Parts: sequence; C-alpha cells; structure tokens
Amino acid sequence: MSPAREVNRVYVCNCFGVTEAQVKQHAADGACTPRQIASVSKAGTDCGSCVRSIQALLGRGACPRRQLADQGEPVLSGLTGLDEAA
Repeated sequence: MSPAREVNRVYVCNCFGVTEAQVKQHAADGACTPRQIASVSKAGTDCGSCVRSIQALLGRGACPRRQLADQGEPVLSGLTGLDEAA
C-alpha cells in the first residue's frame, strides 16, 4: 500500500471503520454535530471513544443547516448514507 493511500485511511471510529475523510465529507454535506455524523455513519455509537475526535473535526464553525433545524425542518434528509429505517 502506498503512503499516500494510507493517509486517506486515518480512522476516527475503529468500531465501524469510519475514516477522517468520511467524517469531513459528511460535515461538508451538512452534518454539524457528532449526533448527525452518527446518524449517517454510526461513528460514535458503540464505545464512544471517537466522539471527541469527531467534535474536533467538526470544529466550532457555523452550521449551514442550523437555520433549518431552528425552523423545525429536516436537516439530514439530503445526507448520503442516511438509513431511512432508523
């Protein structure tokens, strides 16, 4: 495995094999909290040791979907990987 490929495989959640890149992609798609990340990837829902890492990746920036949430609108419906049965 090439070193460049290994960089793309920095795991944030070992329980479910969720990578840093996946968390960043979910955040770019609009997930603003660790709970929203958990909804689309299960990261943070088993042992919970990755929740602080997820929080650090999300940072404290403005959430593009916060206004929708404040208005009671669905904010996760457009995120990829969202399990409709959950």
